[in-house]
Amino acid sequence: MRTALTIAGSDSGGGAGVQADLKTFAAHHVHGVCAITAVTAQNTVGITTVETISPVVVSAQIDSVLGDFDVKAVKTGMLATRSLVTEVCGRLEAYSRIPVVVDPVMISTSGHRLLDDDAVELVRTRLLPIARVVTPNRLEAEALTGHSIDSFASAAQASTRLRELGATAVVITGGHFDGPDAVDLLDDGTKVVELRGPKIEGPPTHGTGCTFAASIAAGLARGVALADAVAEAKRYIEGAIRHAGPLGQGPDIINHFWNK
Repeated sequence: MRTALTIAGSDSGGGAGVQADLKTFAAHHVHGVCAITAVTAQNTVGITTVETISPVVVSAQIDSVLGDFDVKAVKTGMLATRSLVTEVCGRLEAYSRIPVVVDPVMISTSGHRLLDDDAVELVRTRLLPIARVVTPNRLEAEALTGHSIDSFASAAQASTRLRELGATAVVITGGHFDGPDAVDLLDDGTKVVELRGPKIEGPPTHGTGCTFAASIAAGLARGVALADAVAEAKRYIEGAIRHAGPLGQGPDIINHFWNK
């Protein structure tokens, strides 16, 4: 069994963050290990408290698992502060052979800010250059590039900018676009591909972004080519959303094991 590492914050409700990543890895028959960057008091309604972990402790977690396991892919999520971005980048730069999937978590579904303003530029200049693929939604892509995105054409322009910043490949997810379909954009540096799927009607869901990125990381850990890993992740997240359920009082939680 292959191993993948997630570096992200926890979710006490279990629908997002590290918990969602580990569930996704397990659903793809990948052994998941983790480094916790922050502890959040979080449920389906929202986030009430965030306590970041010391950068020294985060670094020690990363070294602990990478020193023992033959990790085949890394996925980053909530990094919260400039000091944590600095520490995580420093450790991952030392393990450059491992493909990194960057989920640039900035704002939670409930509107809670999850990345300090002074850390955004460091994500651009240091984290993106070590990304095998970065997976922003429209709002995150706008924040990283400074350009408005209102169409597939403008999303393609944003993906070019993200690659200019250093990311090898880009996936801009389409759940925040208007229209009947969920249209994702994959830019692998050689071509731009439109990945179209049905936009599933119903209540909003919790944990889609981190689950999608974790699915890509699981595919890369298994040795799947990037384009195939992204297509597989899109099919997986569509099924997980279709089988989501109202476990709390807020948005539905997606079903990570819908196909088991």
